[in-house]
Amino acid sequence: MTLKGEQGPTLRTDAARNRARVLQVAREQLAAGDDSLQLNAIARLAGVGVGTVYRHFPNRHALREALSAERFRELVDEAQAAAADEDALGGLHRLLRFTLARALDDSGFAAVLESASDTEEQTSALKAELDLAVAHLLDRARGIGSIRRDIEADDVRRLLCGIEHALRSGAVDSTRTEVYLGVLLEGLRPPR
Repeated sequence: MTLKGEQGPTLRTDAARNRARVLQVAREQLAAGDDSLQLNAIARLAGVGVGTVYRHFPNRHALREALSAERFRELVDEAQAAAADEDALGGLHRLLRFTLARALDDSGFAAVLESASDTEEQTSALKAELDLAVAHLLDRARGIGSIRRDIEADDVRRLLCGIEHALRSGAVDSTRTEVYLGVLLEGLRPPR
């Protein structure tokens, strides 16, 4: 069940309203610093039945995916812009920084980005669009000899998620972000 304009059947008006209310309450909970996304509590706060919440979001990850859809769309747009950039390597650098900043800013988005499986069809479609744009970007960078041949779009996403984890695991130090990105970029270069 998805909203009109997304993949899947169109929701009834009341179902769409309930879904929107659940998402609004979940966003309010996150803004208040509660990232537990307890579905039972969200149902109570949204004034809907627990079954209604579970019909739309069978688990917390599905809710995180729905909450991250807009941010994921922005990432896909950025990847497509990077793939179209005349400077493929510069576009890749910009995309990596953009992605890492968003993942560090939003742990829910980071969880969706790193997840090997998706609950929502929309998330799978966005990941496919992202991988296509990144693959095009990598092909262009490989064509000018800037990126090693054995790296694929999924590898870049996994490596970036690893950096996000590394940065979250230590004391907050913004200088480490550039150091770790530098290590990743150096590792993407072809062997000499």
